[in-house]
Formats: sequence, structure tokens, C-alpha cells
Amino acid sequence: MAQAQRIPELPPKRGYHHGNLREALLEATRHLVAERGPLGFTLTEAARRAGVSASAPYRHFRDREEVLAELARRGFRRFAEQLHQAAAGARDAHEALFRMGPAYLAFAREEPGYYAAMFTFQPTVAADQDTGGAFEELTRVVAAVLPAGSGHPRLVALQVWALSHGVAMLDRAGLPSTGSDAPPAEAVLQKGVTALLRRV
Repeated sequence: MAQAQRIPELPPKRGYHHGNLREALLEATRHLVAERGPLGFTLTEAARRAGVSASAPYRHFRDREEVLAELARRGFRRFAEQLHQAAAGARDAHEALFRMGPAYLAFAREEPGYYAAMFTFQPTVAADQDTGGAFEELTRVVAAVLPAGSGHPRLVALQVWALSHGVAMLDRAGLPSTGSDAPPAEAVLQKGVTALLRRV
């Protein structure tokens, strides 16, 4: 009797044996958000960028909003780590605070996908705005800088954060233009924070 012909195995479907589909989708989303902003892409595009089928993302995420929410959470964690590392080697609280400014601007420049998801994505369902410890780290340093009884550290930290974010957003937009003789963003931020602390 002739031996039955062996049926060749089909290659695995792309995506289901991706290795780590969830991470691949988040990485694809990070790049798309950097290019187009949080509202400028579809989950289908993220799947295509990750090399999987359009239905594959739904094995890990409910919808596009859930992908963006996870991207924002990861961004805040990395952001907090970068601020902490910047402050860790400082000799005192003043130096720590002024090291955090350039670290803030560097993160906004180097991680545009995370930064945009962190600060421009608003989930439709109200959620706890977890900053990954970044605001707590800033508040701790500000509290050490302020003279005793001179102000509310969290309020001052929020003002420093708002100033930092404004400078970062202008820098990301290329404003002012390079030919305007404006000082670099780091200098603008340092002078602004210095003036703010003098008024406390």
C-alpha cells in the first residue's frame, strides 16, 4: 500500500506568533503618534505597521483609546525615571531642580510619541491621572528648595510644570524660529523658573 502523502504544515499566521504582539502594537502606535498625533491614526494602521492583521490588536486591546491610554501610562513612567535620574546626582535641591529642566525638554524632543500621548490624549472615560511619580518627584525637589513656610510646594511645582510644558511645546513647534535671536529653550526655562521662585 502506498504511503500516505504528508501534508506540509502551513506557516504560522502573522501576528499570532509575533513573539510579543502587544509590545509590537504599542511600539507601532508610538511611532504613529510621533508622526501624526494621538488623533491622526487608526488601529488598523498600527496593526499594519506592526505587521499583523487588522483584527489582531483586539486580542490585547479593546479599542484605539485603550492603546493610547497604555502608551500615556508608559510615557509617564519613563518620564518620571528620566527626571529622577537627572536629579539623583545633584549636590543639593537647587541643582536637582535645574537639572530636571533640561531633562524635561530632552524627553519631549526624544520621545515625541510618548509626550504627545501623555499631554494631548484625553480618555473619554474619566481615569486617575497617574503621572508615574513625575509630579511627586518635582514636588519633592521644589519643597526642598523653598524656604520653610514660604509657599505650598505642590502649587509651586504645578507652576514649574506648567512653565516647563509651555517651553517644551514651543520648542517642539520650532518657535521662535531659529533666526529670531531667541535664547535656547533650556535658558528660557531656567530663567523662568528662577523668576518664579523669587516671587514665592
